[in-house]
Amino acid sequence: MPDDVGRDQLALIRIEGMHCHKCEKAIQKSLLQHPGVNEVEVDFASGQASVLFDSSMVSVKQLADSVADAGYRVTGFTQRATEHSSVDEA
Repeated sequence: MPDDVGRDQLALIRIEGMHCHKCEKAIQKSLLQHPGVNEVEVDFASGQASVLFDSSMVSVKQLADSVADAGYRVTGFTQRATEHSSVDEA
């Protein structure tokens, strides 16, 4: 994970067409191919993917297009900035 995560955004992408864990893996693989995507969690039961990404390197539209290219339908998304606190190392 990059040292500077202050610019990271969290996108919750709602997805139709997932039926199993293989679907989760296909979407995760597709999303992780983008430079700037730092973390992806996909859950077919809830029908959504959580993506932590650098908004200066990739857009939510590019992420949604990637899901569609993998054969699934994006039905919406929510995006917000993440809040990170720094921890001093002793």
